Amino acid sequence: MAEQKKVGIDPVTLGVIAGSFNAIAKEMALVLYRMAYSSIIRESEDLGAGLFDPEGNELCESDSTPMHIGSLPGYIQGVRHFLGDNIHDGDIILHNNPYHGASHTPDLAIIIPIFHEGELIAFAANTGHVLDVGGMSPGLMVDVIDVYAEGKHYNAVKIYDKGERNEEIWRHIFENVRTPKENKGDVEAMIASAKLGKKRYLELVHRYGLETVQAAEKRWMEYSEEMLRKEIEKIPDGVYKAPTGWLDDDGRNYGERLRIETSIRVEGSDMIVDLSGSSDQVETAYNVPYSGSTLPATYTIVRAILLDEANSEVFIPQNSGIFKPIKVEAPYGSIWNPKPPAACTARINQVQRLADQINLALSEVLPDKTTAGNSAHVHFNSYAGVKEDSGEYWVYIEVNEGSYGGRYGKDGLDSVDNLIANTRNNPIEELEMRLPMRCTRYELREEGAAAGKWRGGIGIVRTWEFLTDSLFSGEGDRHTDQPRGVFGGQDGLTGSMKLNPGTEKEKNLHAKLTNYKIRKGDILEIRTPCAAGYGNAYEREPKQVLEDILDNYTTIEKAKELYGVVIRDNLTIDMEATRQLRAQIQQTV
Repeated sequence: MAEQKKVGIDPVTLGVIAGSFNAIAKEMALVLYRMAYSSIIRESEDLGAGLFDPEGNELCESDSTPMHIGSLPGYIQGVRHFLGDNIHDGDIILHNNPYHGASHTPDLAIIIPIFHEGELIAFAANTGHVLDVGGMSPGLMVDVIDVYAEGKHYNAVKIYDKGERNEEIWRHIFENVRTPKENKGDVEAMIASAKLGKKRYLELVHRYGLETVQAAEKRWMEYSEEMLRKEIEKIPDGVYKAPTGWLDDDGRNYGERLRIETSIRVEGSDMIVDLSGSSDQVETAYNVPYSGSTLPATYTIVRAILLDEANSEVFIPQNSGIFKPIKVEAPYGSIWNPKPPAACTARINQVQRLADQINLALSEVLPDKTTAGNSAHVHFNSYAGVKEDSGEYWVYIEVNEGSYGGRYGKDGLDSVDNLIANTRNNPIEELEMRLPMRCTRYELREEGAAAGKWRGGIGIVRTWEFLTDSLFSGEGDRHTDQPRGVFGGQDGLTGSMKLNPGTEKEKNLHAKLTNYKIRKGDILEIRTPCAAGYGNAYEREPKQVLEDILDNYTTIEKAKELYGVVIRDNLTIDMEATRQLRAQIQQTV
């Protein structure tokens, strides 16, 4: 890249160009999920899209899953590693190596270089989770021997070379997966999205000039960095440590829990997240790619806590400026930074817990910006089988929602993907039209919410009836370690999975399974964790407790036991009895 000239930029032009960046990223994502074939991209929006400078610095990102967009700088660095300067106008590059930037093997990236007058000036790129990449298991997997067993890796493969489509490469790619039609449709959608990003970026360059656009990029990233550093500087220097967290197991050695240690050092405007003391890497795919997953998960949660858009008076863009004040120390050979060729495709629960641990570590110093313990999990499941009429595979990947912990002034959100994930649920009607499965129950868990001055969110219970023999793989967790209450709030509830609940064939299932056989007529029940409460439950407003009863979040009996609120049979509050009961409770504490 040629050396940039120093060009000043006025605030109005900066605002217009920066606004255009954000609009471009959102438009790219819209094209991708509207055109995609697979439900995990089309309905769940498990994708990311944006623009990047030649070094891979993120200029803007779509409002989609942070794990996708936050990993793309690493993807681009991986592409530069493999291709060096062998990047040309008209190239379209496919990449997914988790040891060279990818978030994990199923997350394919399409990267299109953008040239102007013969100079590489930017990249338009996106990622999406495809249904299958030809690994040892259809869809998802945990118990695999190494990274090669996870599926095919495309190390900066040019599927278009200087504008020429490489038909043999296309044929090779899509003849070696179980879902060729869906994968091909998704990749075509990703190409259309990235091409649009290229077109829109060049329109900006032609309108304002390259030097002005690059000056806007530089200033926009500097602004984000400055704003985050200002917030970090407000935190007293020191070390803040979360309670030790535990993952259930690695999906092979059941019952052998894995340790999570998280401490945060604040030094001026720098924040260092130290994961030393966490479990060593494991022999299954339950490891976390450092560049593609550990780093973006950390960046995302720190930004979410310190620069909450809902409480900010000004818009602060998400770009690589956010990454610069944050450093992550993860020992090489740990679950957060594995050595190749360790498998690492099943990493979503660990990074969710990492985000929650950072949240808990900062709760003591930022009580009004953090939450109680979140569900911090994803019951990420895949279902697959072979169609009798055609012999083709059907594969479905689903994300089962969790819940947020209570936070200062607000109750936790129910039934929602949380922390560093942002996927949407699939409409049941759409799934039942396409799959040999029937959803017989899909609702909030009946056990109710964790008590607190602000209650925790409630997870879901979902049951599936299988109309044909199927293979099930799950990347679940949090069946053993409850979400942590803070400032006196109640702990949340763990999750669970059962086969044929309430029958003679009832069987408790591990959270992690690979190619587990489910028979026609079986029922699978999934319960996701309920998040924790924030603050002393006896300080909750009695009117809010009554509303929880009316919403079936708690009962009259639990209102008295957990909140010290007395509710009459006619569903009115006995304020005098409530004052007396709470006074008695306070005397015994």
